[in-house]
Amino acid sequence: MLKEYRVWDAPTRIFHWVNFTTVILLIFMGLMMLFKKELGIASLDARIMLKTIHVLIGYVFVLNLLVRIGWAFVGNRFARWGSMLPGKGYVAEVKGYLASIRAGEPKQYLGHNPLGRLAVAVIMASLLVLAVTGLVRAGTDIYYPPFGSSVASYVAAEGVDPASLKPYDKSFVDAAKMKELGAFKGPFGEVHVYTAYFLMLLIVLHIAAVARAEISEGGSLVSAMISGRKTLSRDPEDT
Repeated sequence: MLKEYRVWDAPTRIFHWVNFTTVILLIFMGLMMLFKKELGIASLDARIMLKTIHVLIGYVFVLNLLVRIGWAFVGNRFARWGSMLPGKGYVAEVKGYLASIRAGEPKQYLGHNPLGRLAVAVIMASLLVLAVTGLVRAGTDIYYPPFGSSVASYVAAEGVDPASLKPYDKSFVDAAKMKELGAFKGPFGEVHVYTAYFLMLLIVLHIAAVARAEISEGGSLVSAMISGRKTLSRDPEDT
């Protein structure tokens, strides 16, 4: 018999969809920047515009992520870290869950199933890496907060107002310090790009896993992240 349960609170649902939207937009803008030559984007102003839009969307992404991290301490049971991440007895839970799938009677959960919790942990870690590296590159590339003013002050040539520096313009900067900055920011950019590619893979796997769970287990996972309610055909394992 089908039974409906209230699971996801409003802040959790809002985070999910804001995160989804900003990540898709950031990936789109990021790919445009990476393949700007192929797209015929050559002017400096266009490069700066792309980077600026990417950074502004990134601020929304970071703020949303910080709110979600905080909400994991004060939200309802299913919004908290204990229900989101692998914990004590996790390996046994995974084995039991996989065994139930092989038996054709997959266990049902109100919150994330054991594999889902592992996915959440990896995705959250990836989002944090993207947030940190993105903020660093926002400061080192176009002098945007929170590190931009410090970076501009460091690379500005003697007698030049740091606030007057323009992104990608080396006319009024100290060449030696700019070279040091390039060596510093390079690894952050590489980590940012490869983590973004990794996140793209995670998104594909996440969508595939949700589709599989919807078909084999039920639970109305997608609609639950809109309404906050899950409908299960059996008693959940995490009551």
